[in-house]
Amino acid sequence: MDKIMIIFQRPDDIKKLLVNGKITVSVYGMGRIGLAIAATWIRAGAKVIGVDILPEKINALNSGKISYPEEKTVEEVLNKASKNGRLIGLLDGVKASKLSDVKIVIVPTYASDKGIDLKALRDSLLSIGRGLKRGDLVIIESTVPPGTTKNFALPILEKESKLKVEEDFGLAYSPERVMVGRALKDIEESYPKIVAGIGERSGRAVEALYSVIARKGVIRLSSTTAAEASKVFEGIYRDLNIALANELAKLCKALGIDFMEVRKASNSQPYCHLHVPGIGVGGLCIPVYPYFAINVGRQKNVNLNLVSMARKINEDMPNYAITLALNALKELPLKKVKVAVLGLAFRGDIADARLSPSYSLVEKLLELSFEVTVHDPLILKDETLEKLGVALVSDFNEAVKGRNLIFLATDHSYYRREGVTQIANLASKPLVFIDGRNLFVEDSIPKGVYYISISGRVVKNV
Repeated sequence: MDKIMIIFQRPDDIKKLLVNGKITVSVYGMGRIGLAIAATWIRAGAKVIGVDILPEKINALNSGKISYPEEKTVEEVLNKASKNGRLIGLLDGVKASKLSDVKIVIVPTYASDKGIDLKALRDSLLSIGRGLKRGDLVIIESTVPPGTTKNFALPILEKESKLKVEEDFGLAYSPERVMVGRALKDIEESYPKIVAGIGERSGRAVEALYSVIARKGVIRLSSTTAAEASKVFEGIYRDLNIALANELAKLCKALGIDFMEVRKASNSQPYCHLHVPGIGVGGLCIPVYPYFAINVGRQKNVNLNLVSMARKINEDMPNYAITLALNALKELPLKKVKVAVLGLAFRGDIADARLSPSYSLVEKLLELSFEVTVHDPLILKDETLEKLGVALVSDFNEAVKGRNLIFLATDHSYYRREGVTQIANLASKPLVFIDGRNLFVEDSIPKGVYYISISGRVVKNV
């Protein structure tokens, strides 16, 4: 293997080395985002080593049988690269580090009100450090608490490698800024790439590399801590504004008006950008990032009260939806209530249920002794529901038939196509329908349905 010594190269030479296929990049973490990042570097010209702790993922990489239904282009790029030798998978992170010039870390990180979990990041850094060579560059893309690259990653890499940052190797932070289902496009086209190096050499190298990939350009910040904060703050902004929408939707319900109607009018003013209320916020991004800031704030004696309150508002939305349903049920002559939850994924049209509010909804319904069935058109098996003893039904008609309380929890386009009338025709009457995603907020509500949108629209057509 040629010694590229990437951090000692001039920016123009780094770009040439990349596009001419002379640089090998190892990507630690072969989840959905990791696969998209690997495909991006392949398209830019690099050879790629995919690293993961799960043998089935590595086998898929090496056999050219990667399945990525959300993004077929990613799937095609990776499977083609596997067959022509430009992509290999390794379980051995130390070996991958030895064989690569650039190491990108995109493993899961997690935080809650109880603390921060960086175990997967630590494990990856230990492997990278043990295989790190003079001239290599390490780039962390996982979302982390501000200060992590400098105070957590750097000591591990220097200790394990016996090398000095900037003198021997480079270290940078560049947050992923993507949405599953359009990750490749987001990396290459949608946004500028934010980068920062631990020092000048690192910063110069990471900026040169990403200038080849990001068509919207590169924003180089003054420090890795600033770059880390930029990603965390993006998520906090969304979480706070969703919480605001949820609070205002509750007020609209009390006033007998629909928040979605009010929102449309308010947002006609260019300085107003009200978000959409919903039954909860899921995924490993928005529900997690505020806790990175909250925990770091505690360490620095800074109380992020507004951030904490917003998180609690959004976490409580499944309970609020159930309260809406219970109040409606009191008005109807129902002896036995059977519940269907439509949607397990945390967002519409993806097969990803991580931290989905549907779980909180189901658990609370079980605590109240309801009989619950869950349907999702894209998720056919789920271990969490199995442990709870809740059926995940693949047949839509079976899931809805005979149910007299329905929560629409995910805005899958499948449910939009089925329509509220078809759902009502299959369900039992009278039907309480809680539209947790405002999917039918502008539709006519059929007879026999007590419709309540999370945005505040109520139609009692029973």
